Amino acid sequence: MGKVVFTIRYEINSEMLNEYYKVVRELKSLLKGKGIEDYSVFNVKGKKNEFVEIYIYENREAWEEFDETTDERVDLLMNKLADMIIDKTTRYSTLFELDFEKEV
Repeated sequence: MGKVVFTIRYEINSEMLNEYYKVVRELKSLLKGKGIEDYSVFNVKGKKNEFVEIYIYENREAWEEFDETTDERVDLLMNKLADMIIDKTTRYSTLFELDFEKEV
């Protein structure tokens, strides 16, 4: 089974940038080991308040189970983050790694 990459791109209200950095710093420490191989946040070049979160899951099963395995603190941080995002700026993408032994 191949990896799954899930991305979220959004803009943050510029007055909330310091709080945003605190939230994603804590999320990074909490999400490690919950079926996620890597969680990273990138700032879009030339856009001070536009970011991309990249989640890399071990496989499709880990990706599907992620929502069921989160804890209260992660949920609280995700809700805080959602409140900081400017409406209608969020774009999601889910990528499934090709399995060249099965695909053709």
